[in-house]
Amino acid sequence: MPHQDDFGRAINYLRVSVTDRCNLRCVYCMPAEGVDKRAHGEILRYEEIALIVRAAAELGVRKVRLTGGEPLARLGLPDLVRMLAAVPGIDDLAMTTNGTLLARHAQALAEAGLRRVNVSLDTLRPERFRHITRHGQLSDVWAGIAAAQAAGLAPIKLNMVVVRGLNDDEIVDLARRTLSHGWHVRFIELMPIGANVDWAGDGVVPIKEVRGQIEAALGPLEAAGAGSPAGNGPARYYHLPGAAGTVGFIAAISEHICRTCNRLRLTADGRLRPCLMSDEELDLRPVLRAGADLDAVKELLIQAIRRKPERHHLDQAQPPQGRTMSEIGG
Repeated sequence: MPHQDDFGRAINYLRVSVTDRCNLRCVYCMPAEGVDKRAHGEILRYEEIALIVRAAAELGVRKVRLTGGEPLARLGLPDLVRMLAAVPGIDDLAMTTNGTLLARHAQALAEAGLRRVNVSLDTLRPERFRHITRHGQLSDVWAGIAAAQAAGLAPIKLNMVVVRGLNDDEIVDLARRTLSHGWHVRFIELMPIGANVDWAGDGVVPIKEVRGQIEAALGPLEAAGAGSPAGNGPARYYHLPGAAGTVGFIAAISEHICRTCNRLRLTADGRLRPCLMSDEELDLRPVLRAGADLDAVKELLIQAIRRKPERHHLDQAQPPQGRTMSEIGG
C-alpha cells in the first residue's frame, strides 16, 4: 500500500527532473538568457535516481514521470528509462517533453520501457510557437508526436498552458482537435512560480472560463467514462459528443486540487520537493554521495511525505520563488 501523508493522502507518484536545462526559452517559463546552469557534479547520476526510485517503489510509489527542463536535453536518457522500467512495483513510466527532440529518441525510449509521453503544445501556429519559445520550430513537435505514435508511446496527451493575451484565442481550436484528430488535450492554468510570477494575475485564465469558451463554441462537455486516459493526477477529463479524444482541465489556481495531491518531486540536483507550490525542499544528494543505502533513502522519502502541507497558499500571495518551473519539472 502507498505510504500516506499526515492528511491521509496516499503518495504513489514521483516526478523526476533529470536536468534543469532546456533547448527552448518559453516566455512564461524562463528568462531569455535561461537559468544558471548547475555544474555537472551537482546533477544526480542515473544510478542515484534509480536508487531513489527503488526506495519510492518500496513505499508504494507506482508511477514515475521524467521531466526537466527538457528531459531529452540530457544524454543517454534511454539508459535511465531501462533502469527504472526494471524496478519492481513501477507500473507506469512516462515522460513530459516539449517534443522538439522526440523524433530522434521515441523508438529507443519505447524499447527501453517508457510507456507514454505528454507533449507541451501551447499553440498551433508556427509563428506564435517561435514567439512563445523564442526560437523553436513547431514542425519539430509534429515530427516528435508522429514518432511517438509510431513507437507506441500512447495515449499521447497534449498540454496547453493558457495565458491571457498570449494564446487564449486558440482554446477552441485546440479543443476542436479532439473531434477531428482524436487528441487528448489538457488545458492548464498558469502557475505563479519563479519567472511565472510576473505573468500571474492578469495572465491567469481560470479553467471555468476556458471551459465556457469550449462549450459556447463546440457544445456541452460530458464527463469522460471508461477508456479515457485519466491517470492519477489532478486533471478532470471530459469529451465533446462524438469525440474520440478528451478535454482535460488542471485548475491549479482557481480550484484547490491539493486535497487529492498524491506526489513528490525530485529536482535534478537531488532535492525532494513535497509541494510544487512551496519552496521547502529536502536535500538527498549529500546523503547519497556519502553512501546511503536503500533504507536510508526510504527514511528521507518518508520525511518528505510527512512534510507535505495540507494545501498551497497562493490565495494569500505566497508564491514559491526559489526556482523557476523549468528547475522543478512541473
